[in-house]
Amino acid sequence: MEKEKKILTGSQIVIETLIEQGVTDVFGYPGGQVLNIYDELYKASDRINHYLTAHEQGASHAADGYARATGKTGVVIATSGPGATNLVTGIATAMLDSIPMVAITGNVPTSLIGKDSFQEINITGITMPITKHNYFVTKVEELADTIREAFQIAKSGRPGPVLIDIPKDVQIASCEFENKKSVAACKQKKADIKEIKKAVDLINKAKKPYIYIGGGAISADISKEIKRLAEKIDGYIGCTFMGLSAIENSYKRFLGMQGMHGHYASSMANKEADLIIGIGMRFSDRATGNTAKYAKNAKIVHLDIDLSEINKNVKCDAGIIGDIKYSLEEILKICKSQKHPEWAETVANLKNEGAAINKIAEAENKNALTPKKVFDVINAVKDSDTVIATDVGQHQMWAAQYTDFEKPRKLVSSGGLGTMGFGLGAAIGATVGSGKKTVLITGDGSFGMNLNELATAVTYNTPVTVVILNNGVLGMVRQWQTLFFGKRYSNTVLERKTDFVKLADAFGLKGKRVSTVKEFESAFKEAAKSKTPYLIDAVIDMDEFVLPMLPPGGSIDDIITTVKKEEK
Repeated sequence: MEKEKKILTGSQIVIETLIEQGVTDVFGYPGGQVLNIYDELYKASDRINHYLTAHEQGASHAADGYARATGKTGVVIATSGPGATNLVTGIATAMLDSIPMVAITGNVPTSLIGKDSFQEINITGITMPITKHNYFVTKVEELADTIREAFQIAKSGRPGPVLIDIPKDVQIASCEFENKKSVAACKQKKADIKEIKKAVDLINKAKKPYIYIGGGAISADISKEIKRLAEKIDGYIGCTFMGLSAIENSYKRFLGMQGMHGHYASSMANKEADLIIGIGMRFSDRATGNTAKYAKNAKIVHLDIDLSEINKNVKCDAGIIGDIKYSLEEILKICKSQKHPEWAETVANLKNEGAAINKIAEAENKNALTPKKVFDVINAVKDSDTVIATDVGQHQMWAAQYTDFEKPRKLVSSGGLGTMGFGLGAAIGATVGSGKKTVLITGDGSFGMNLNELATAVTYNTPVTVVILNNGVLGMVRQWQTLFFGKRYSNTVLERKTDFVKLADAFGLKGKRVSTVKEFESAFKEAAKSKTPYLIDAVIDMDEFVLPMLPPGGSIDDIITTVKKEEK
């Protein structure tokens, strides 16, 4: 029997195709060139939820956070002109972190394109460098398949954002529409067995193996395989910032984040290793420091889905391109079981050295509300399903260093682009997607960029707990100015008069200011029990530093573990 075909407008096709692709939630902001789409959203409100944000950038970050927390493709809708351009930062954020997203924008009718019409913008041209692919749809007959293809591209291989620009006349025009199945991601190619055997040979010869995982490990859902490999070859695991939460913090072989602000034991083990197995990561500058000095005594095996990452930043001895789950399974089949007692002893000593450094740092701040003490409380109160979202800056690195993650997809943060203002929109999206409470860790600088999204959190009663680590400065930039710019604090001391507790009240949520551990613990426990948004303004010292730290352009040999009080 032939499937029933319907005559639908372009706007109806947009909504029906989204629903067909399994989309239940979208984020956005209406405007003149998407009114037809929004009219259809209204009619389909029993089948698809729309979340109206305070700003299109907040909507793009919400779609991003939704995708990070769920693994699904996030969807954002905006009108032409400034509506579309306000998505740019969010799209770029998703692109740099390989997050699946589909952005749908409206545009002026095709007859007015190129005539500087009101709110006309060439958004496909603007976003070409920051999308996996984008489309300018000129025929309504091509619209449904374009949307389907966009979803497939967004989630296939190395995920990323795709933009679809739809002129007003295409939204109004009609054509036949037939429902189809949700598109699956394209089948990933399998790696060359010769390269896999080459990697296994290196693994079998190694005495000090270090497994270095990135965000690709989360996308590929290979946590179990990574731990099996670590057990079989008697190795240890470190991660990039984007790889956090792929392996639970309690796992005995997991050393934590490595890199510029990585955990001491993880960074030093990376240096001491004679073999580094990079999985789903790109050896970025924040991970390696000076590449000329990186891993000089180690062989490197690199597994990735993206050919362009192999040998891009660091030359590898075996490059395995393709489905990394398949590649790991093949490696596990043929590599030898090993024991490396000397390596285990070295790593144990590194852990003890790192613990001693942390102990000294905390002893200097015995009575103060420090970031470490804030996260001690958060870890004690939150459950394993709580999502931790962050903005960008010192607070982000403290979250990376101190948060206990026990399940994947519990960190939502901008890594590659480092987008201040990302956090609140992303936290809202993560809460919508996961159905769980999200804790946003932010700073007074980052929070000031997109705090308007408090209105969104209150409107939809999303249980986001906002923790502002308020030091009155742009902390990370000020830290660099202290260490490398002779304490010339150019425009990093904020000197603002913002009362965040009153601001919270004005937006319609509860807020508390705290300055002691006891006050923070009381407020955070109250927030954890609340089913509504809650803001905590936690006052900390402006001279709290993120340590350890590798100087820009430096290497692990230049690691900074302490800064004396008189140097601040």
